[in-house]
Amino acid sequence: MKESLKKMRMDEHELVCRIQEGDEVAFTEIVKIYKDRIVNFLCQLTGDYQKAVELSQETFMRIYFKAHKYKPIAPFSSWVYTIASNLAKTEMKKMRRFSVVSLDDTQRRLPAGAHVNDPSDSGLISNLRKALDSLHPRYRIPVILKDIEGFSQEEIAEILKKPLGTVKARISRGRNYLKRELEEASSDNNFSMKNEEFQNGRA
Repeated sequence: MKESLKKMRMDEHELVCRIQEGDEVAFTEIVKIYKDRIVNFLCQLTGDYQKAVELSQETFMRIYFKAHKYKPIAPFSSWVYTIASNLAKTEMKKMRRFSVVSLDDTQRRLPAGAHVNDPSDSGLISNLRKALDSLHPRYRIPVILKDIEGFSQEEIAEILKKPLGTVKARISRGRNYLKRELEEASSDNNFSMKNEEFQNGRA
């Protein structure tokens, strides 16, 4: 596994060197490697698939035109996610300033496969989506990077340019917030279901 990861990083480093020389074929390869991952990441952050696609396009434009600024000190993936995260933070500030996207609206915009609405989950996925949407970007971004994208806390610290202790604290607080929100949503759902049973005479 480590050898495979090392080889992938070497291959990416070679591609980046070629992009720095203006090789558009190498750039296309980088887009193929990261496109789905970045769109999914941005979709999780913004709750808006179309916006995620737009931001991913901007991400890759910046990768192409700023490739000369990349220094192979950290993994290339960290640099890619840093660009995407910064764009997402700017966009989320606008979204919070002008409007709050409703959960129903979010679900209509997400394409098939973005998340599965399983009727048997008692609303768990939709409750999690709603909880994530209400979580401040300060906590949402590191939680998604850790629990959905699978980055280590050290890598997240590099992506966000924050001290490791800050990243650990934000992940912990974000997780605790989500846990509380899901517990409250579960309690509300159970209460509603019991109410409906009484109203329909099934209890």
